Amino acid sequence: MGAETRISPRERTVLTAIVETYIATGEPVASQALARHFGGDSGNREGMSSATIRNVMAALGEAGLLEQPHTSAGRIPTARAFRLYVEMLGAPQVALLAPARLEQIEESFAGIGTSEQYLERTSHVLALISSGLGVALASAQEFHKLEHIHFSRLGAGRVLAVVITRAGTVLDRVLLLDHDLNHTELDTAARFLNENFHGWSMERIRGELARRLEAERSEYDRMMRSVEELYRKGALEAETGAAPTIFIEGVANLLAGETDRARLRTMLQALEAKERLIELLNAYVDARQRSVRVVVGLEEAIPELKDFVLFGATARLGAENLGTVAVIGPTRIQYQETINAVSYIAQLSGRIFQPPQ
Repeated sequence: MGAETRISPRERTVLTAIVETYIATGEPVASQALARHFGGDSGNREGMSSATIRNVMAALGEAGLLEQPHTSAGRIPTARAFRLYVEMLGAPQVALLAPARLEQIEESFAGIGTSEQYLERTSHVLALISSGLGVALASAQEFHKLEHIHFSRLGAGRVLAVVITRAGTVLDRVLLLDHDLNHTELDTAARFLNENFHGWSMERIRGELARRLEAERSEYDRMMRSVEELYRKGALEAETGAAPTIFIEGVANLLAGETDRARLRTMLQALEAKERLIELLNAYVDARQRSVRVVVGLEEAIPELKDFVLFGATARLGAENLGTVAVIGPTRIQYQETINAVSYIAQLSGRIFQPPQ
């Protein structure tokens, strides 16, 4: 945050009160309401009279943190004010989540077995507990990592390859072979790949197979010739051009607070374009970051979402990136609770998929 938005402790106190009052009411905030918030005109707990509050609000307006809608006597926070408010909140605090909320989250993730199920459930839970859109995007690397592979002989020179990825996605394709392979050879090839390359990316498996075939061809003999035939025919090809898996829930949450029909139509069109939401998450949420990223004002990526805020975090399993979990909501949203919930759910993945000791 630049020097132009550095404000005094008193101004921070007033700005926080304005932002939180506006989030709660949706109405422009007047100095009289703040005076009541701080305990009245005379000797309130912050030592500010109505006149002092008006002066502070004027200074915040000059700093570009407040604006006056139409002829209203009240003020509303600008996008810059919301950004500063997020900075003042600091790091996520799971301890601030209500016990009932924590229990709700824990129960919602009971029985999860794959990262795809985790991401799908995440979009549902985040939409449920926020006033925004719950979004979860599977990482490309997770989508292309081998969980299990199976080959079925369909006929002479025809094999069905079924690949299950770590994300839980099933990829299948029919392979047309130059040399026919029997059931035993197919089972041996599948067992070799599953035992040696579980959890590897398709690209890494193909590279390692090419290296071994070149360096140790004489040792692998018939079994490796079977594997070579299958992989060269595309058994381990990633789905080129396939859209990343994305889960979205909670559009109704956004529609409930929108009365402008023209704006509602353009907003719906923006949200229906999943490719744009994927680009939005990839642009703003860095897979390397360890904390929740909050972006107020998304017009640079999607102009129709000018008055929206993004809360995004990376879900991990150790050093692996499972994907991105996020909430997209109106600027009038409960920031602290949303930040805490996104952070908690992103970290929950490590516990859900932790192998038993």
